[in-house]
Amino acid sequence: QVQLVESGGGLVQAGGSLRLSCAASGRTFRDYVMGWFRQAPGKEREFVAAVNRSGGYANYADSVKGRFTISRDNAKNSVYLQMNSLKPEDTAIYYCAASLSTVATLSKSGGDYRGQGTQVTVSS
Repeated sequence: QVQLVESGGGLVQAGGSLRLSCAASGRTFRDYVMGWFRQAPGKEREFVAAVNRSGGYANYADSVKGRFTISRDNAKNSVYLQMNSLKPEDTAIYYCAASLSTVATLSKSGGDYRGQGTQVTVSS
């Protein structure tokens, strides 16, 4: 089992940047593929990005490609989401997720484990 704690959310103006962090504890971090999801009020949870165990491959939702970058540091048991050129439609609670399966499976399933989330608000 793995425990996930997100941080780094906040209020930012459109066009600004934020960097989200997710710290993992418990089972060996590098056993998991990692990802980020988000959920806006009144909307379903949406896949944002995922990264494989080594950090050498990543997958992104079309809505964030070219603006967001996912990365991981296995030595620090952490995964990050660098968000640039933020838009008001990026406003949501962002969740970190972990899966023992694959990046493709995590992107569809939402992961085996998720954190409590961190709020990101982008003002226009």
